[in-house]
Amino acid sequence: MIDDREAMQAALAEARLAAEAGEVPIGAVLVREGAIVARGQNRVLRGVDPTAHAEIVTLRAAGLALGNYRLAGCTLYVTLEPCAMCAGAMIHARIDRLVFAAADPKAGACGSVLEVLNHPQLNHHIQVEQGIGAEESAELLRSFFRDRR
Repeated sequence: MIDDREAMQAALAEARLAAEAGEVPIGAVLVREGAIVARGQNRVLRGVDPTAHAEIVTLRAAGLALGNYRLAGCTLYVTLEPCAMCAGAMIHARIDRLVFAAADPKAGACGSVLEVLNHPQLNHHIQVEQGIGAEESAELLRSFFRDRR
């Protein structure tokens, strides 16, 4: 039975793999009934796909693993606050809970810039928690972009 901290460490491991591949270091894992069912990392450059954010990659893998595009009963752990595209995908997937590490003051759509999740007119709401692994995630991003300059 994996806990929040262990799940976020698995997402951070995915982020490190993304960085090693030259991608922005963002990673995600999806957990259901205490076990990781899918993992993902940014694959935008490798896949030549603007939608291949870590969250989308993970949601796609989870849908295949579980045989359903509806991911009720699942928690998505991601190392950076999701953007509007990813937040919308989480709503459509019907995940129960989102846990993200670092806030994204430039494009975050879970409270930092926009509030896509849990809009009162939407028919699905997601429990959101943040901060677990925030400093490690922020440092991964800082060092990645520092090395790129």
